[in-house]
Amino acid sequence: MRRRRGTRSRPSPGASTYGGLVLDPTYAGLVAERFGLGEDARLHGPVAFGRLGEIWQLDSGRGRFAVKHAHVAVSVEDAEVDAAYQDVVRSAGVPMPAVVRAVDGTVLAGVGDAHVRVYEWVDVLPADRRLDPGELGRVLASIHAAAVPTDDPVDGWYVDPVGAETWLGLLERLRRAEAPFVERLVAVLPDVLEAESILTPPRRVQLCHRDLWADNVRRTPGGGLVTLDWENSGPGDVNGELGCALFEYGLGEHDRMRTLYAAYVDAGGPGRLSGRGDLTMLVAQLGHIARVGCERWLTSSTDQERAGNADWVTEFLDEPVTVEAVDRILRAVNG
Repeated sequence: MRRRRGTRSRPSPGASTYGGLVLDPTYAGLVAERFGLGEDARLHGPVAFGRLGEIWQLDSGRGRFAVKHAHVAVSVEDAEVDAAYQDVVRSAGVPMPAVVRAVDGTVLAGVGDAHVRVYEWVDVLPADRRLDPGELGRVLASIHAAAVPTDDPVDGWYVDPVGAETWLGLLERLRRAEAPFVERLVAVLPDVLEAESILTPPRRVQLCHRDLWADNVRRTPGGGLVTLDWENSGPGDVNGELGCALFEYGLGEHDRMRTLYAAYVDAGGPGRLSGRGDLTMLVAQLGHIARVGCERWLTSSTDQERAGNADWVTEFLDEPVTVEAVDRILRAVNG
């Protein structure tokens, strides 16, 4: 599991929410009934895990479906918004699983003590950052070309720095707790803070996926690509999301980054990278993911949890977003 799964989904203030922590195979019939999935339903899993929940496979007379069960409260209103956005993007030809709505037309459904949402099932291969960059550029262009405007502000997760005060406070706590990665974090922190100094307000905002890391863009056994996990979609800068893709799939290699960017532009993608501030989403998002990894390490109650969160932070330390990394991307795409 890559660190990029550390993104979060949180309820809007005042929004009604579903909560719940329990799902098991005995709920197969109830899930099928809620979503009109036919008879002889069987629920298997969990077959995949994320930081915020898990995915089960449901087999029924109508076929196979992915049942997503969140471990946190989920905003009903936000779920309806992201599902409507998914419908628009999928209608534009973006490869992605279809949202399956409950028989009453809603996206979320209460099932016993759990709340779930359902998608059509798609078989995928393991995550791979070395996917074809030209194909990736064209897929990202098709997502951004299906433009859905929004007046809502971009969440600080994607634009705000963690900040020196927060980082230094974390370092003090990590030192006291003898975190195994603390000295590496000390060494890289000056570069992290320098990168945070380039953050600027977003320039071209519309609804975006906001989580197009390698876990969520997969090759299928048939050879195509599919984009997954749209629940974190929301207001974002297309320039920033393009920058994230160049970092994730370009792997610091000039030719890969240039190929992805050229394919994106040629396919009609609206994003453009002209300066360091266009990489704001990349710097801010990965910084906050690393911060949360540190905080979760500090509050872990078992050795297994501590090890998992230490791995999460270590991924950031192995490949930190520095001004040098930002400039490497800009040089590749601007010649």
